[in-house]
Amino acid sequence: LVMENIRWFGHASFAITDSSNGNLIYFIDPYELPSSNSDKADLVFVTHAHHDHLSLGDIDHILKPETTVIATPDSLGTLKIPDQQKFEVTPNNTYEVKGTKFETVPAYNIKPDRSNFHPKLNNWVGYILFVNNQKIYHAGDTDFIPEMEDLASKSLDIAMLPMGGTYTMEVEEMIEAANAIAAKVTIPMHYRRLLGDKYKQAEEKLKSGVKNSKVVILEEIS
Repeated sequence: LVMENIRWFGHASFAITDSSNGNLIYFIDPYELPSSNSDKADLVFVTHAHHDHLSLGDIDHILKPETTVIATPDSLGTLKIPDQQKFEVTPNNTYEVKGTKFETVPAYNIKPDRSNFHPKLNNWVGYILFVNNQKIYHAGDTDFIPEMEDLASKSLDIAMLPMGGTYTMEVEEMIEAANAIAAKVTIPMHYRRLLGDKYKQAEEKLKSGVKNSKVVILEEIS
């Protein structure tokens, strides 16, 4: 598996370089990008409208005139960019933009104590990107939802899953999700800011709990 094309900026913020498609650069939920990042985006994928995923300042920073921002209608509505730079998505669909195919997967809470953070009715999403001859799933902010059971049949290469609790799955739930999805590699996200000093403990628990996927902890680029 090629991992060097993936950079993690912490939280749910990633950049992927697509060497199979002219080295296009895709950002997912860009947030608090380091000043060392000079890359501009060809595509920006936004999972939902919360400020730590839809960060207007960060998106501005990586835009160029031909960048396309891919998001749900409520997120796109907050962006002051020309309409031709906006690409609207809804859950459970397949799309292609600039030669890049991707699918949308629902992302929502089912635990009652967090259901108001990411209600299913909001139609927020995760993405499966077909990049570098790999299938890369970024789950967005979500619980372990029934739709994840169906993802095993997709033979995903990489699954990026949240495990910080409070707003998303906690580590135990994320382990269940990772085992159900059974991607070749599972990358945890959206947890260090939330767990503070306890994040290493969560990483260890994750590594021992996930049985049918290889857990990879990316180095955070700061």
